[in-house]
Amino acid sequence: MRIRSTTVTVGALVAATALVLSACGGGSGGGGTPVVAPDQQQQGQNEINPVPRDQIPDGGDLRWPLDQLPDNFNRNQVDGTLGVNSDVISAFMPGAHRTLPDATVEVDTDYFTSIELTSSEPQTITYTIRPEATWDDGTPITWRDLQAQWQALNGSNPAFQVASTTGYEDIASVERGVDDKQAVVTFTRVFSEWRSLFSPIYPASTNTDPAVFNSGWINAVPTSAGPFRLESVDATAQTITLVRNEKWWGDRAKLDRIIFRVVERGAMPDALANNEIDWYAIGSDVNLFARAQSIPGTEIRQAVEPRYNHITFGGAPGSLLADAALRRAVAQSIDRQTIARALIGQIAPETTPLGNYLYVQGSKDYVDHAQAVTFDPAAATATLDRLGWTSPGQGQVRTNNGRPLTLRLVTDAGNPITERITALIRDQLANAGIGVELVQAAAGDFFDQYVTPGNFDMITFGWEGTPFPVTSTRNVYSTSGEQNYGHISTPEIDALYDQAIRELDDARRVELGQQIDELLWQEMPQLPLYQSTGAYAVRSTLANYGANGFASVDYADIGFVG
Repeated sequence: MRIRSTTVTVGALVAATALVLSACGGGSGGGGTPVVAPDQQQQGQNEINPVPRDQIPDGGDLRWPLDQLPDNFNRNQVDGTLGVNSDVISAFMPGAHRTLPDATVEVDTDYFTSIELTSSEPQTITYTIRPEATWDDGTPITWRDLQAQWQALNGSNPAFQVASTTGYEDIASVERGVDDKQAVVTFTRVFSEWRSLFSPIYPASTNTDPAVFNSGWINAVPTSAGPFRLESVDATAQTITLVRNEKWWGDRAKLDRIIFRVVERGAMPDALANNEIDWYAIGSDVNLFARAQSIPGTEIRQAVEPRYNHITFGGAPGSLLADAALRRAVAQSIDRQTIARALIGQIAPETTPLGNYLYVQGSKDYVDHAQAVTFDPAAATATLDRLGWTSPGQGQVRTNNGRPLTLRLVTDAGNPITERITALIRDQLANAGIGVELVQAAAGDFFDQYVTPGNFDMITFGWEGTPFPVTSTRNVYSTSGEQNYGHISTPEIDALYDQAIRELDDARRVELGQQIDELLWQEMPQLPLYQSTGAYAVRSTLANYGANGFASVDYADIGFVG
């Protein structure tokens, strides 16, 4: 995830400012009711003010706030993994499956009539494309689009700067089926989370040309296929305008336009009150929460979301934090409960720190494995002493052979949420004799100059998960993962991922996922802090949108009522 905001998809990054949970009631103006903490919510619900299509009038503009403009509308390219990019391109790009509120998936019948496992030896999936499915430039969507995407993303051609090869690298062939509207995908070995593939799908014209793949979708959309289409990108005004796509064969979009606009987090309540935007994510911002309760015609909607804030450690060989024991000592010096309460305690009073790398709070598979790094200053001190990091005196930074234990903590400049987090971390680490050098990175430099090259000892941003926890996290925590920015993993973790990703039995795959998680808490590639509250301030007349949780957004059904 190359984020200029601070949110990436695990498989995609998320803005640390926008960490946000499951369907609970919202309020409209004036109340002081707290929202429900993530670990006390139930996955499987969301809160979007559902209204049948035939009761929603045609017309209107949805004003959608963004933290930043996407760097690349190609979601499969390494710079296209921003969470905000998914928000935009999902309105006009095809995909094989849609996610439901309970994090299960179903075939997206706007594009496919069926997607079936037609053989287990070898694993073979047959994709049957809707006869009407056509790119906006008039080219039919066919099996060749799936073939080209496999060839671009399988890692065989390094000219394609891909976000991930997971799953595609396991495909042996993509061939024509009974006609051009059917693709037969055969795997070389079992890939258990195969439903994660081909969402989104890009045209063969993109996936056969590295230049187009890498840069042809920067501030441009060569072609698309969805209920909306791109009308304009205004880099000066920081807006993206989508209009109803009259070539769309599915349900006609209710809205005339969706206008994405970059809005500073602190300015969002005024923008909502002044009728300039129609919703905003509350995340961890107490001020945004308080303002949402006082804006007339606004309600708070909630749903469990797979988003969380964390600290990534830089542990490449030769780095200050290359030793897992030292990383654990640093983690034990940080009081995550205090941080969680300070950041979202006034919003969700019963919040607790996130205790699992793969499964989020509120999901049926969540188990807290964080006991190994529970806040324990005495244990941290003993470990630091044992490792040779001696303290010259109270309040002074520890040293080892003259090398000070001073960690470079990189944050995104001007972000009040990360400023508060880093201030708490700095003070807590100081009590353990660990120094902190704060590096405030400009938004445009945060990922290019710091996250991606691993230029940090610690860095804060957010992760956004997917319904495929093994597939998505493998890219972050395995040795060869493109998003393993801290360069921390082990052969044991790699082997368990390889085993889990081949395991078709769901229960057994979860068991392997829990084993991976327990090892990750020993290795400490990251320190999860707290999960998003999942709370949104939404105009009360907005229907079929709000706190979607895990569920895919049905852009064609969004509209205004009342």
